[in-house]
Amino acid sequence: MYRKLGVKNIVMCDSQGVISTSRNDLNAYKAPFAIKTEARTLDDVIEGADMFLGLSVAGALTKEMVAKMAPEPIIFALANPVPEILPSEVREVREDAIIGTGRSDFPNQINNVLGFPSIFRGALDVRAKKITEGMKMAAAKALASLAKEPVPDYVKTAYQNDDITYGKAHIIPLPFNKEVVVWVASAVAKSAFEEGVARVEHFDEEVYREHLRCIIYGCPEDK
Repeated sequence: MYRKLGVKNIVMCDSQGVISTSRNDLNAYKAPFAIKTEARTLDDVIEGADMFLGLSVAGALTKEMVAKMAPEPIIFALANPVPEILPSEVREVREDAIIGTGRSDFPNQINNVLGFPSIFRGALDVRAKKITEGMKMAAAKALASLAKEPVPDYVKTAYQNDDITYGKAHIIPLPFNKEVVVWVASAVAKSAFEEGVARVEHFDEEVYREHLRCIIYGCPEDK
């Protein structure tokens, strides 16, 4: 997905270090991402990096590594229940960082609850034959767009925070935002239809959005 978004310089690491062409232990899933490099560890490649995406274990990223990253680094430490580095540890060395974890007790909870239910909602409603890369990209872009919209009052109440607005502490919608279903499902359904994997003859995105809102909030005639 990052490649499709246009990212050019991606270095992947596993428990043995950097996934490079010099290794002979890579399986069929890792081999396509191997790069030619002399770097061997995460510490070797983190200097000057714009982003860290962790799907590993607690403590994998250190404060010393964070200090070497590029200005305004993005750090998604998604190991659960303890992330690769705690937000408080990042703040000790970088005030300019954008931080996300998989936990609900920190800002920017990056959790699959924002994706799976709504992706399947959109796919099932247009009777999609499969889930395509395009449909997943549509879901990601829908979440990014929704994060920039005003946060509903009921979400602010749920999180006891009246100051939730788009910024470093709110770059992804919160799970309690009911509009996630509307935005993501409709984007996925539209993508499926345009890619020809939907088994419905017609699709109107605006009509479908209103249909979803009726389900979520209740139709006017039901009030």
